[in-house]
Amino acid sequence: MRIRLPLRPYLVFARFTRALTLGIRGVVLEADARVLLVRHTYVEGWHFPGGAVEPRETAHEALARELDEEGGIALDGPGELFGLYLNRRYSQRDHVAVFVCRRWRQAHPPNVPNLEIEDARFFDVADLPPGTTAPTQRRLAEILRGEPPSADW
Repeated sequence: MRIRLPLRPYLVFARFTRALTLGIRGVVLEADARVLLVRHTYVEGWHFPGGAVEPRETAHEALARELDEEGGIALDGPGELFGLYLNRRYSQRDHVAVFVCRRWRQAHPPNVPNLEIEDARFFDVADLPPGTTAPTQRRLAEILRGEPPSADW
């Protein structure tokens, strides 16, 4: 005989015992020659724009919001889900969804610097700035050079 738990208490229990976090990163490419990178005020290095998926928000909605907030970018088509990675640096439950964005426009200039973003600009993919993070460089190699994808961020 199998014991069935009421659904709502089980979901609350699961949230606290099995919860994971989901972040998104947008690889905004300009003809595969330039990429948008941001430098945060609270962590070192150059990164793809992105952030957390908020409650009641889809990953695509989070992507559009973060690109607008961090780079003034408006998507003209959905970002293409490239991969899902485990970011062990922060926890064993932190996941990052990476979207490649080739259909976009600059809706407004980035509002930088601000409390979160120190700088946001496009760089030639063959000449990334010093301090570009290793995960950022690995994702570009996977996307642009077809290197085998990793499961880890």
